[in-house]
Amino acid sequence: MTKCRLLVSHTRFSSNPRSSRKSTSSTYSSSFMNQTIGILGGGQLGLMLIQAGIDWNLRIHCLDPDPQAPCKDLCTQFTVGALTDYDTVYQFGQAVDVLTIEIEKVNVDALEALEREGKRVYPQPHVIRQIQDKRTQKRFYQAHNLPTADFILTDDRAHVAQLAQDVPELLPAFHKLGRDGYDGRGVQRIATPADANKAFDAPGVLEKAVDFEKELAVIVARNADGEVRTFPTVEMAFHPELNLVEFLFSPADITPAVDEQAQAIARQVAEAYGIVGLLAVELFLDKQGKVLINEVAPRPHNSGHHTIRANRTSQFEQHWRAILNLPLGDTTAHGPAAMVNLLGDPGYSGPAQYEGLGTLLAMPGVSPFFYGKAQTRPGRKMGHITVLDASVAALKEKALLVKDSIRVISH
Repeated sequence: MTKCRLLVSHTRFSSNPRSSRKSTSSTYSSSFMNQTIGILGGGQLGLMLIQAGIDWNLRIHCLDPDPQAPCKDLCTQFTVGALTDYDTVYQFGQAVDVLTIEIEKVNVDALEALEREGKRVYPQPHVIRQIQDKRTQKRFYQAHNLPTADFILTDDRAHVAQLAQDVPELLPAFHKLGRDGYDGRGVQRIATPADANKAFDAPGVLEKAVDFEKELAVIVARNADGEVRTFPTVEMAFHPELNLVEFLFSPADITPAVDEQAQAIARQVAEAYGIVGLLAVELFLDKQGKVLINEVAPRPHNSGHHTIRANRTSQFEQHWRAILNLPLGDTTAHGPAAMVNLLGDPGYSGPAQYEGLGTLLAMPGVSPFFYGKAQTRPGRKMGHITVLDASVAALKEKALLVKDSIRVISH
């Protein structure tokens, strides 16, 4: 059989305000379909990346420490191994053409070695290293004149206690672990000097609490050619105890001026890092109307899950486009959308059961996504539900109904 080599010419249409590109056209080859791609991490983000990659017949290998990881039955090849072990990551990376991540807690030394040997690693190891530690993140924003809350780097709990006494104007503040904080873990509120005993006894950041009106996020993609495209700004509502996103609404209920700030900051951060791939930029909108960077994540993110149904291109397809240096997709939203995180119910641990699923599936404009996790526990991310409607008012009402209609329990 004769193989046909497909060449696709891409020209940027400058009318899209969310897209920018350094060159006006490029030529791309379908040879990317013949490459083997490795993902470090086999959780729900890896699962949804693979689902998007199947549309393009991508060969995807996955590495995860959990033999029952959500990705295990969906990828081309699944390997059990530690993401933080040098030899494991290095050997896994040698067997693929392109390497990417779905979680930042990986062995960057191994990724740097692979990159030196010519392996394509996206996001680049130096970007992952900078973002892995919140201390380095904050210094990066400061060095690049990017807006963020006031902060002081801390050594340990005693240092936090001393700062609480010596710099009272910094309080109330949040003490964040420099490394390994994730999904709401690794953050403690320090309202008064008496709270200093709650601080982590490890290197971290003491960050002044922002008196914010809303929490926002923008996902931005950048490919190796320098094309940049952002998704519409979204608004997030967090669970009051778990510090996890409970609801997400797109578009965010903000003024055009605030939206312009958020979009511009996301592009500036991506360009400053020089990232190839996706960057999720979490933001605060303070009471004075100023947008500040909270944190970033160099991968697909919870704040973009709704894009699978709600946008012309999902964040997961966009990630493939970015790391394979393909034209970035149109991020236009089909209409108002919401996302409800499906968390394990309090008091239940064990084999997962979904109570109320029939009610949920009968609702128009409601799409559940389950992450393939056999075991539930309180607060564990078990899936998400995307909600679509014609108006924002109807959307918010439906999102609350969705939240009350389904529970993840165990018998």
